[in-house]
Amino acid sequence: MAGMSVSTGLISGIDYSTMIDQLMQVEANPQTLLKNQLTSVKADAAAYRAVNTRFDALRTAAAALTDASAWTAVKATSSNTTVAATAGATAVGGSVSFSVQQLATAHSMISDTTWTGTDQQFGSSSFSFTNTKTGTVTAIPITTTNTTGPTLADAVAAINASDKGLTASAVKVKDGEYRLQVTAKATGANAGFSVGGTGTWSTVTTGKDAELKLGEGGLSVYSDTNTFTGLMADTTITVSKTGESATVAVAKDPSSVATKVKSLVDAANSLLDSVSSYTDADSDAAILKGDSTLRGLSNQILEVVSRGFLGTVPSTFGGTSASTIGIQLTKDGRFTFDSAAFTAKLSSDPATVKDLFTKKNTVSAGVDGISGNADDVTSPVGFAAKLEALAKGASDTTTGSLVLIAKSEDSLAKDLQARIDDWDTRLALRKDSLTRQFTAMETALGTLQNQSSWLSSQIAGLPSWSSSK
Repeated sequence: MAGMSVSTGLISGIDYSTMIDQLMQVEANPQTLLKNQLTSVKADAAAYRAVNTRFDALRTAAAALTDASAWTAVKATSSNTTVAATAGATAVGGSVSFSVQQLATAHSMISDTTWTGTDQQFGSSSFSFTNTKTGTVTAIPITTTNTTGPTLADAVAAINASDKGLTASAVKVKDGEYRLQVTAKATGANAGFSVGGTGTWSTVTTGKDAELKLGEGGLSVYSDTNTFTGLMADTTITVSKTGESATVAVAKDPSSVATKVKSLVDAANSLLDSVSSYTDADSDAAILKGDSTLRGLSNQILEVVSRGFLGTVPSTFGGTSASTIGIQLTKDGRFTFDSAAFTAKLSSDPATVKDLFTKKNTVSAGVDGISGNADDVTSPVGFAAKLEALAKGASDTTTGSLVLIAKSEDSLAKDLQARIDDWDTRLALRKDSLTRQFTAMETALGTLQNQSSWLSSQIAGLPSWSSSK
């Protein structure tokens, strides 16, 4: 019986399998508690990371405003929908008027020679052309697997596969008649070419530069594409139709700054909502209910605006407060933003508005001892500068307070998992021990039963006289 399967004892009739399972449930209570704790710790870590993502979004939005380039943004506009214009970071204000005389075209030629099909022999093992601007002659070798020589299809494939600036196609003029058309990949006169060595050729289109005429009867300017980059500093102008006139103007773009401010306000509200959701003391679903760290960070965000700019106005900013630039704190602790009010204030007093968001005081000159360099130690004063510093303190990948808390939760989860794994081993050994004990018990009962049966048979076999007395 030593190898018996424990389920219901054959001798005792006891359901050992159920009994062992019930005993193991009791034995596993400590592990169950650890598993519950592990689930809670993982949920906490995930919650901290979710909030940290909001803090990082706030940091990104604030950094976009503390970047000096945000306040020098300009915008290019065109008076004609057929003319597109974009301005770069170094573009300066101004305007230019012009008429579109000509669009850029790509040079294209077609063979006078014809072929009955694309599988007909091309007649040469190379294709050569000459750049009409530089006089440079270029040859494109034509390879083939055809034993009788390259075909028209081989010539097309070779030209298209080369890096010589041409594309080719076999044009079907009519049944049984094909011609080879070759076109420059680039537009403009500089990409013009002529073909030699493979019969005569006709020009399909002549490569020309795009042409604009400035003002009325003024100077003509040219570009080998339909895009002009030299008319105004760091401004790109693209034309698409001849005979059109347009004025392109470059001016400051307050709407660009307003969009960044709105992104900052939205990020702050999203963060405040997230903290409230995770820490709400009255909600059973709040994973980080009452968490003091998150509550403290949330209060700091509110204080940056409410105490510094919505309450007593710092003299640093000449009496300008966040409310005068369209930022308001609602009674439920969230922010609203009026883009029109902000744009108006930015247009009337750009320096003060910029300081309100970006100002930093220099604490020390840094390692080099020279003020005004990148290594200066500064203290944030402006709205966005303070929020950027606050958010970085929470979300920095190395030193951020929320990052460190999440990592601590990860370490705790790792330790709990190791303890749970140890319990798996311990419980397996305990179950094996119980199984062996019950097996031994059943074996002992079987032995006693056998002995009892033997004794009974022995007694039954005694002579009758031995039991008459």
